[in-house]
Amino acid sequence: MSPYGTDRRHHTLTVLVENKAGVLARVAGLFSRRGYNIFSLAVAPSDDERFSRITIVVDVESAPLDQIVKQLDKLIPVVSITELAPAAARVRELLLATLEAAPDTRGQIIQLVGVFEGKIIDVGPDRLTVMLAGAPTKLDDFEDLIRGYGIVELQRTGRVALPMLDRSDQRPRAGAGVTGPAHRPEKAG
Repeated sequence: MSPYGTDRRHHTLTVLVENKAGVLARVAGLFSRRGYNIFSLAVAPSDDERFSRITIVVDVESAPLDQIVKQLDKLIPVVSITELAPAAARVRELLLATLEAAPDTRGQIIQLVGVFEGKIIDVGPDRLTVMLAGAPTKLDDFEDLIRGYGIVELQRTGRVALPMLDRSDQRPRAGAGVTGPAHRPEKAG
């Protein structure tokens, strides 16, 4: 089984930060200084160009979650911190893998990629590069199945996550609440 699967020690935080140079280094530095373990990290600009969203999957065996949130909240560029409960979040990853694909197994690999709704993104005489996006457990299952064909290279992104939508009024569901207070303008200034 892959180390990427769902684990109760891992908690997903989404951290909205000011979109400025050096913010990611400050967040990563905090984790490093405090000895907190980051299981997965992904960062990208949000829908508002002033902010970026960092999705951090933390290992709570390295420190209690409330301690991690309190330390993150002290950083000036942090605007808000939200813990996403697994049952109330949509979590996805991307997997890229180059596989050995001899003529006698190429069709099996292509079929397997299709079953998992992936794509072949590069083809060589004896290798294929595939792409698959989905829930971490789906990628774990796919990775387990392709091992027998021979993995040349494999890369997985960090997890990204958003709260699930409530079908009745399109507001985030309960359980996807803010665990740290939003910063007030005077703190950011």
